[in-house]
Amino acid sequence: MREGEALPLSFFGGIMTAANLFRCLCCGLLVAGAVTAWAAEESGPPIPGPLRFDLLLDDALARGLIAGAVVQVGNRDGVLLERAYGRVGREPEASPMTAGAIFDVASLTKVVATAPAVLKLAEEGKVSLVDPVVRWFPEFGGKGRDDLRVVHLLTHTSGLDDLVLEGDDPLRSAVEGAAAQRQKGETGSRFRYADINFILLGELVRRVSGTGLDRYSEAAFYGPLGMRDTGFLPNEAKRPLIVPTLTGERELLQGQPQDLPARQLGGVAGHAGLFSTVHDLGTYCRMLLRGGEANGTRVLAVRTVEQMTVPYFSRGGSVMRGLGWDMASPFSSPKGNGFSETSFGHTGYSGSSLWIDPELNLYVVLLTFRLEYRKLREFSQLRSDLSTLAVDLFHPGGPVPELAARGLSD
Repeated sequence: MREGEALPLSFFGGIMTAANLFRCLCCGLLVAGAVTAWAAEESGPPIPGPLRFDLLLDDALARGLIAGAVVQVGNRDGVLLERAYGRVGREPEASPMTAGAIFDVASLTKVVATAPAVLKLAEEGKVSLVDPVVRWFPEFGGKGRDDLRVVHLLTHTSGLDDLVLEGDDPLRSAVEGAAAQRQKGETGSRFRYADINFILLGELVRRVSGTGLDRYSEAAFYGPLGMRDTGFLPNEAKRPLIVPTLTGERELLQGQPQDLPARQLGGVAGHAGLFSTVHDLGTYCRMLLRGGEANGTRVLAVRTVEQMTVPYFSRGGSVMRGLGWDMASPFSSPKGNGFSETSFGHTGYSGSSLWIDPELNLYVVLLTFRLEYRKLREFSQLRSDLSTLAVDLFHPGGPVPELAARGLSD
């Protein structure tokens, strides 16, 4: 599912108890008090760094945007800050959130599984980014799409739109349905974020490597890097650690992808379906900041990592994407105010996001149990504020005016 799409119905997690109401009021007063006191008293004591994160996430909890969250900020050398907030369920008696919780990371699948798998195969000489898609998908033959290349799928400039998966063979319906679409705009210049691009790329990994995306990613990345809680189709032993997600029918899912097409495709898909933890995603971010190596193990060549984040421009230069990665687009809220123009990241509909800046040597990972899907602007602001706080705290270049005005800066 695309980030920015809302569920048909909002969900607030049931009846608010008196205790919860008291907590919300206290949190609201705390934030309001911070804005009034700390913004007014320039000579007052600085707000401790972790408390500034607490203010931001406690406010999101109080407003019902999330039931719980885990945050990690780090650089190529290690973790700088890690915090857990709220609970793993919507009920007041649900267990407290922990840093070891496993999340459905939704569209982070695109950049933590599919894009690196395609780039790894390219590094090995098994596929080229300029290969015509028809080379690997003969279903596109004779459809007038000979100019469609693998790179266009990676940058969402294929001109393809999402479609409903049908029948007993949803993968076949996805491939044949995509091939049957009429050309929309000029290939390479029309940016249209669409899951179908990465559904095709996930199948490309299988056709090129001879093994599924789940097994390929485990062998190439997660196993060597020690990302033990990252993968598709989590087993029953991990179920108690999995944070649930909410469907459009307000049903809770635990251990299954929130994304319907990913479920239709059996839980392994190029666009969604991956589960992970903040620990594992931090390892992955450090690997990229270190040019393809982490924990003493190299999984990608330096030139491959550099190639992943070379900017590709579309919409007349107004959109900038890497290979799978977002750099500057309508979906770039986790970039915040302070990350450099060379930074990159991605969001996930379930409430996940990460953003990485090689220039500042900094990354931010946010994983949440998201409750509210209609307040898109508020959730985007949460992601933005989190990254802005991280830069302000760990790469200070002076107070950020926006944060000072809201009482979240020193």
